Amino acid sequence: MAVEIKVDKIAPLDVPLTHAVRAGDLVYTSGQIAVRSDGTLVTNDFAEETRAVLDNIKAAVEAAGGSLDDVVKTTVFLLNATLFEPMNTVYREYFEKPYPARSTIVAPLSNPDLRIEIEAVAYIPQNR
Repeated sequence: MAVEIKVDKIAPLDVPLTHAVRAGDLVYTSGQIAVRSDGTLVTNDFAEETRAVLDNIKAAVEAAGGSLDDVVKTTVFLLNATLFEPMNTVYREYFEKPYPARSTIVAPLSNPDLRIEIEAVAYIPQNR
C-alpha cells in the first residue's frame, strides 16, 4: 500500500499527483519540474532550472526521512539532446559515486516553458 509523503517545500500543483509516496522501504517521487516553493517557474537559465528540479527531489526525499544518498534510480526527461551535458554538470553537484542508476529520455514536456523533469526512487528503510 502506498502512503503519501507530505512535502511542504514543494509548491502544490493543480494536477492529480502526489509529490512522493512510500511503498515499504521505497520512496517514489513524481516527476519534479523547475517550480520553486512559492510556485514560480525557473525558465531562463538551464542550470538553475535543473537545480530547482533537483532541489525538489531533495526536498521530497528529505520529507521521507532520507537524503540524496538514498536515491537508487532517477529518470531524466529532457526537451532535447543538447541539454544532456549541461544537465550532467549540475547533476554531479547533487549526486556522488556511486551514482544512482539513471535513464535519460528526450521528450516534449507538459509545459512548453520547461526543459527538464526528473523522477526518483529512493531506498529509505522505515525503521531508521
